[in-house]
Amino acid sequence: MQRAVVVPDLLAERAKTDGDRLFVECDGVPRTFAEMQDRAERLAAGLTKLGVTKGDRVATILPNRIEHVELIFACARIGAIHVPVNVFLKGEFLRYQLADAAACVVVGDVAGLAAVEEIRGDLADLRHVVACDADLASDSGPPAVQITPGDTMAIIYTSGTTGMPKGCMLPYGYHSAGVRQVNTLLEYAPGDVLYTALPLFHGWARGMLFASLVHGLTIHLDAEFSPSATLQRLAETKATVFSGVGAMGMALLALPPSDADRAHSLRVAFMIPFAPQSEAEFTERFGARVQSQMYGQTETGAISFTPLNEEGKPGTIGRPSPQYDVRLADDGEVLVRAKHPDVLYTGYWNKPDETVEAVRDGWHHTGDLARMDDGGRLVFVDRKKDALRRRGENVSSVQLEAAIVGHPKIAEAAVVAVPSEMTEDDIKACVVLNPGEATTPGELFEFFKEKLPYFAVPRYVEIVESLPKTATMRVQKHMLRAARVSDATWDFDALGLVIDRDERR
Repeated sequence: MQRAVVVPDLLAERAKTDGDRLFVECDGVPRTFAEMQDRAERLAAGLTKLGVTKGDRVATILPNRIEHVELIFACARIGAIHVPVNVFLKGEFLRYQLADAAACVVVGDVAGLAAVEEIRGDLADLRHVVACDADLASDSGPPAVQITPGDTMAIIYTSGTTGMPKGCMLPYGYHSAGVRQVNTLLEYAPGDVLYTALPLFHGWARGMLFASLVHGLTIHLDAEFSPSATLQRLAETKATVFSGVGAMGMALLALPPSDADRAHSLRVAFMIPFAPQSEAEFTERFGARVQSQMYGQTETGAISFTPLNEEGKPGTIGRPSPQYDVRLADDGEVLVRAKHPDVLYTGYWNKPDETVEAVRDGWHHTGDLARMDDGGRLVFVDRKKDALRRRGENVSSVQLEAAIVGHPKIAEAAVVAVPSEMTEDDIKACVVLNPGEATTPGELFEFFKEKLPYFAVPRYVEIVESLPKTATMRVQKHMLRAARVSDATWDFDALGLVIDRDERR
């Protein structure tokens, strides 16, 4: 397998050597390596018939379903750049990403296509909108395409914490050579079976998919996470590796103890962030080692981690990955440089200035602050600039504030993170109303529910007379963070203003 260096070659070789083995089961639909190769070839030919060529952007607005997986490999086969879009985006959030990527084709499910239709008139580059269950496949055969490890295979949008979201250009080598070299994180071995309900429009689920390809393993992908269903699925699939976020681990711990707690083959659960005491409780109860001492970004993959054969040190995020040179700038910012070609992102799509700012003298500037302990382990300190992470999703504070100000009664808004009991952040919005206006929690909640992705809806809202600002009129968010939650703050959760699962799209 060492000869194959790009994803289409890897899949074709697996189809020859391991064709009858199960590769992917996604939301109940299985594909062997040979079946996935056949579907990729036929879908690639279908995309070619639509006029898609190497370098064109094909966006998907799909949850975890087998068509999503097949399209990933179909795009890779002809050099089309896959742009996986968060299925919960709508309105301006969705329009921005599709327009910025200049997607010529969008493939979506019913809800995704409905969201696209609302903004289609603003997408000048969009030529085809296709239902995921439409018969795109063709027997005509895709063209031969020259692909190198440095060519862009996917654009995944980051949170845009200090501005609008940025599209990370991820090369083919990131998905193959990079996956192979970072194997010490979860120590994949023959016979491992992977399971996750993380979405394929995020980097980690994709990383698991390509790890399965590189190492010849089986992966099971579910469309949604449910604590009780997860224990059942771990047993059914005989999974040995589970990946999720810290909130998923907490939800599993909240289940009543039962015989299902140990009725599985799990050896390791990757979940971040996760408190040390919760890690110990999880391992004691479910019998699986927790891997949570890890730090990474979409741009890089895993920057640091604690190998599974080490006990690790609570409060740290591990030692630098052998894949990278890692150092700290004078102000403590984490800087990263790849030791091997084509395993790091190649820049931000359509944003040359941001790329130059992020990559200086060959070093990627993460924007995160850390310190190094005596054992060479990194200790995360803080984000250099404002950032929010809620329910496994990164949220752009700039974009969220712009959407909130779209309410006709709101003059200004600033959002900050509030620590959540479920790990990660809850969001607090500090809102200044226009003169003479008044509002209610119910009115604002209905506006947020209509205009925002569910994960970006603030839990807390506080109406304030003004926002604290510097002499240059920049909002002093540290003062808002220090205020936390007060008696004057509306707590939507406590008021029963929540978005049910079936209302998220």
